[in-house]
Amino acid sequence: MEALKASSFPSLHINTTLHKTQFRRPVFLNFHFNPIPSSSFSLVHKKQSKFKAFTTISSTVSTEPTNPPEPALETHSQGEKFDWYSQWYPVMPVCDLDKRRPHAKKVIGLDVVVWWDRNEEVWKVFDDTCPHRLAPLSEGRIDQWGRLQCVYHGWCFNGSGDCKFIPQAPPEGPPVHTVKKACVAVYPSTVQNNIVWFWPNSDPQYRDILMEKKPPYIPEIDDPSFTNSMGNRDIPYGYEVLIENLMDPAHVPYAHHGIMQTQRPKDSVKADREGGRPLQLMIEKLDINGFKADQGWSNSKFLPPCVFYAYTKPVNQANGSESSVRTKKETSVQRSFVLVFICIPVSPGNSRLIWTFPRNFGVWIDKVVPRWMFHVGQNLILDSDLYLLHIEERKIMDVGNANWHKACFVPTKSDALVIGFRKWLNRYAGGQVDWRGKYSGTLPPTPPKEQLMDRYWSHVVNCRSCNIAYKGLNALEVVLQVVSIVSIGIAAAAKQGAISAVARTTMVLLAVLFYATSRLLAHFIYKNFHYHGYDHAFR
Repeated sequence: MEALKASSFPSLHINTTLHKTQFRRPVFLNFHFNPIPSSSFSLVHKKQSKFKAFTTISSTVSTEPTNPPEPALETHSQGEKFDWYSQWYPVMPVCDLDKRRPHAKKVIGLDVVVWWDRNEEVWKVFDDTCPHRLAPLSEGRIDQWGRLQCVYHGWCFNGSGDCKFIPQAPPEGPPVHTVKKACVAVYPSTVQNNIVWFWPNSDPQYRDILMEKKPPYIPEIDDPSFTNSMGNRDIPYGYEVLIENLMDPAHVPYAHHGIMQTQRPKDSVKADREGGRPLQLMIEKLDINGFKADQGWSNSKFLPPCVFYAYTKPVNQANGSESSVRTKKETSVQRSFVLVFICIPVSPGNSRLIWTFPRNFGVWIDKVVPRWMFHVGQNLILDSDLYLLHIEERKIMDVGNANWHKACFVPTKSDALVIGFRKWLNRYAGGQVDWRGKYSGTLPPTPPKEQLMDRYWSHVVNCRSCNIAYKGLNALEVVLQVVSIVSIGIAAAAKQGAISAVARTTMVLLAVLFYATSRLLAHFIYKNFHYHGYDHAFR
């Protein structure tokens, strides 16, 4: 396989002809997100609607011991080596970027600033450092001429990184702003699939790297007949653990119990309350460019370093020898969907996830329901195993990444993709992300759970839809409280006989109702936009 290029990226148009009465929702990977028409997961509590999510399950359950996947990982190879800095990296979905201001992001240890150059009408990715006194440009502004301005001393830069104005320099010269040291490092960047990508090398020789190598392209995301709603979240555990988790379907009935509804085995073969069962996962091909896997209902691919996606198989592959005979009363529909997960290394112990689930059915739902309502459920799913993975990463660090296969016991085929990823990582990529000596090798300390799982700073401020909803709901809370106080005041201040006793009582009751509603709304805001605790012992 050639290096990852758009020209070599396989098309993902998977059209599945399904009988309307026999369409089986695919068993969901651990993918934390649901490919059903709702495009999201409504929160599942006992008195709320359940998520229609799924787990990948083999079509038959074997009672005989299965042949475990080979766990041996190669830490050295005489062949090709994966270059972490010769790849395209996603920064953020365009839908969550504001053209009026610069945005600070960290990717593979690099501090970058993303901003809209209205003169060239393109998104730009710069080094987030002003050459003057190294202040972050992301704290600046875009001036009236469309230049990126550092607010520390007012230096201004155009889309090419050239300094165009130094307020402190005498207008009569010399023109110090033209000196090379006054320029900002500019990274090659592009927008593909509604995501801003950048090449992590500002050397001029890579200026036209897009002509040689492109980010992975998924046509369904750009197809107007498919949904293309996206989400993003900063994750307090590392890139390696994030990808492993997304490749592991077996944990879904357990880590997400009570949140995601999984396909249950028959009572005769059900071994526990959650309904876990053997899974037949298999790596079909593994090389420096990632791997392809068979997950029963779907095929999946890992395109290093960031993209992991799964797509449905045609019916004749997913269901074996299914009859193609249809009666006249039966109708068939074409249903296709792809589950796309983009995992971004940020720094040791931190990563970022971008997700989207293009599908060509139930498209109207995404047009009616705002994104923030979908994100409420999706964040709950992410939170439900967040602490487990945060601690797991520290235990892996204690034994060392190179000793993962010795410390972890993975005897079943349900771990085939996780083992495949670790094999790729050790064989081709040096066993871990190459931070180029920026970090000491230790992970950041573990904060209290409420801070670790905080949604506001990890998601809400970075999601345009959730940010708008958060501000709107907070404003509604204040309005309800004001109306409550005003109602009480009017009822108390009105002279005797000015209003009837019935009206006075009604105003008091409304005041109490408005205040109680404001308190319930405050609780909703806190649980869904700040912190939602998750206790597995009582799920």
